[in-house]
Amino acid sequence: MDGFKTFPPEPVVVTLSGTALELTPIRLGELPRLLAVVRPLAEEITSDPDWMALLGRHGDAVLDLLAITTRRERAWINDLSLEDAVQLAAAVFEVNADFFVAHVVPAVQGAAQRLAPTLSSLTNSGGTLPSHA
Repeated sequence: MDGFKTFPPEPVVVTLSGTALELTPIRLGELPRLLAVVRPLAEEITSDPDWMALLGRHGDAVLDLLAITTRRERAWINDLSLEDAVQLAAAVFEVNADFFVAHVVPAVQGAAQRLAPTLSSLTNSGGTLPSHA
């Protein structure tokens, strides 16, 4: 089978401030929280994301994303230096690139395209959604 990968995958080890951290791809049980966190920034995740820009626009979402994907407490993530956080974000993305680029981004974009006609038909002539009193 072409493309068959051994299970479980070999972890990618990242060393941050002297601490070795093993990263593995996202797990099924982590998907609900991860998808909720990724939605606001999904359109900005590309094959080579600008992590500084993402941190600037979606700081809490990026930090939550790092906590979920590293399986570390958010407080641990918060205490990272900026340099370590960017290095970690790049490593997390590398480990999960297939998931983000091939699954999350198209799914969010597809949902937006499917919702556009519905939202358009729901808007009244004033450009606002009708209220349900």
